[in-house]
Amino acid sequence: MYKRQEVKIKNYRLLKDVTMTLDDRSTLVVGRNNTGKTSLAEIFRSFLSGSAPKLKYEDFNQSSLSEFENALNSFLEGNTEGDVRLLIPTIELCLLVDYRSDADSYGVLGDFIIDLDENVYETKILVSYQVKDGGISNLLSGLDISDRSKYFKDLKESINQNFEAVLYAIEPNNPENRVKLEFSKVKRLIRSEVINAQRGLDDETHNERDVLGKALGSIFNSSANAGAPEAFQALSGDINEVVEGLQTTVDVDFQEKVEQLLPTLSIFGYPGLQDTELSASTELNIKSLLESNTRVFYQKDDHFTLPETYNGLGFRNLIFILFRIYEYFRAYQSSDITPKSHIIFIEEPEAHLHPQMQEVFIRQLDEIVSVFEETFNEDKHWPIQFVVSTHSAHIANEADFSKVRYFLSKSAGSTQIKDLGAEFSTEDSQIDKEFLHKYLSLTKCDLYFADKAILIEGATERILLPEIIKKIDDAELTTLRSKYLSVVEVGGAYMNNFYKFIDFLELKTLIITDIDSVKRTRGETTTTYPSSMFSEGTHTSNTGLSKWYGFDGYSELSQIALKPETDKVSGCRRIAYQIAEDGSELVGRSFEDAFILANLEKFDLLEVDPIELETKVYQRAKIIGKDSKANFAIKYSIDEIDWSVPKYIKEGLIWLDGRTIESIDLPQPIEVEVEELADVPS
Repeated sequence: MYKRQEVKIKNYRLLKDVTMTLDDRSTLVVGRNNTGKTSLAEIFRSFLSGSAPKLKYEDFNQSSLSEFENALNSFLEGNTEGDVRLLIPTIELCLLVDYRSDADSYGVLGDFIIDLDENVYETKILVSYQVKDGGISNLLSGLDISDRSKYFKDLKESINQNFEAVLYAIEPNNPENRVKLEFSKVKRLIRSEVINAQRGLDDETHNERDVLGKALGSIFNSSANAGAPEAFQALSGDINEVVEGLQTTVDVDFQEKVEQLLPTLSIFGYPGLQDTELSASTELNIKSLLESNTRVFYQKDDHFTLPETYNGLGFRNLIFILFRIYEYFRAYQSSDITPKSHIIFIEEPEAHLHPQMQEVFIRQLDEIVSVFEETFNEDKHWPIQFVVSTHSAHIANEADFSKVRYFLSKSAGSTQIKDLGAEFSTEDSQIDKEFLHKYLSLTKCDLYFADKAILIEGATERILLPEIIKKIDDAELTTLRSKYLSVVEVGGAYMNNFYKFIDFLELKTLIITDIDSVKRTRGETTTTYPSSMFSEGTHTSNTGLSKWYGFDGYSELSQIALKPETDKVSGCRRIAYQIAEDGSELVGRSFEDAFILANLEKFDLLEVDPIELETKVYQRAKIIGKDSKANFAIKYSIDEIDWSVPKYIKEGLIWLDGRTIESIDLPQPIEVEVEELADVPS
């Protein structure tokens, strides 16, 4: 078993120049649509499956097409073939393999070890789709860049004719030392399979009615291979005996009946002396017989059965995936020379599966391998590596961080692959890692797949947020309802645990939190921090807010209040907390306070003396907290929807949508009178 397998891909579809490592057993590929997840499986399918690699003009990354123009210009300038070749893009799949654990038994790997350094236990395997030797002139001659439409049409035809796939073994520490090998070598070393997403199981027009039977037929057929285990071959022999017996019976009876059925030819003088007798027979081919005619039924009792299409789609999909894995396992077992590595790509296994079954599936992948090894392989190791691509939050959040590879779309139609395990491998990130994995597993939030995200504190904001976004959209300040938003309820004390994760995802995120003003009160033996109105507060008790600005414990309220707007933005995230409404100097300590201040008429506070107003708002917010924040939120999201959005949330949502805030007067920093503080608790 290899300790590490690193994959590098260049110029293939959305994968311009990416590197990723495969987990020892299962790697999870996540990300938004059109980020290249399918491209990963397809390049392995193209290069490592079938008789010969199959690529074409359309497989080149779009940005690499301009490189052909540079090569053409260089060719027309009369530069050497070697110089021109360096400018021509190639599609490459490079595997860096660590064979330390197999150092004593190289086997088929020996062809790929070309270094003489006894301390090196790595080898590079490169598959390159490149210009044929001596094909530079054939590729570029006749191309005319002035006629763009004709140029690309001719380039397409020329690439398809003058490119070929080539296999190299490369010395890891000396890339110039490379040896060309036959493709049969790599296919004996690495086996690659793809289990496609079964979205059409419910569509009988797409020939998906008997997918289970076809898979089972393929399993039977692999048993006949010379390399298959003896017990497996014995079963195949038994099946063949059944078919051969049937063949004998058919041959005798069929000929007799056909002779009677066919019209006589003797009236035409046939057969003559030089003619052969006309006969008819049929041949039963076990391979086609099993693949075309094997059906799976569900046994209800001793006489009643149902076809596979009569069972639930999720159950059928699960059985299909299991059959496919088993089929590929048996094919691996039956290889004349056992490959050193086996990679199976599973695309969107969540199709038709309910959430609980999705979670069980990803957890049980390793167990499936163990059962196959123990039951069918005499406890011998099966060097399988699963690569699972998914859009399911249930699958994605269940996996350990070390297994997750995040596909992120970048500019110019390219993709970056980011390793979540590597990002959280440092000692100082372990607390965040443990918290996040548990939280994501519990909540099933879909941050991996969202366009934008909003982090909120509690139920009040969660219930009211859809109506808030609708109001801002209806005012034509944002278009957020047309975006794929992920809203995550995390609580103010845990906001900071998400900062590193959001930065890793590069996901534009608005964090809506409370300023949570408190007043430091020194007693004879202890110091307490009871909640208070903003004007009387000395500190904030909000850990996430303090951490945002690099503070620990209770940070001074004056420091928070005086922060400029620019400090509220850090990379792809922005924090939003209570500020004064237009025409007012009062600041609420919580969402409820801010909501009341933005809607004084709703709470009969419009005519209250400004000196008393903050106290009344603060008291009213406390009553809401004691009664039920959820009831408060439901009331103003369903029964009474004629209200204004607090300014701090409005500004945050405008930023999240990518708009400017030119029409909104930004508040001036509010000066807060506070005493000099000597110590701040950590």
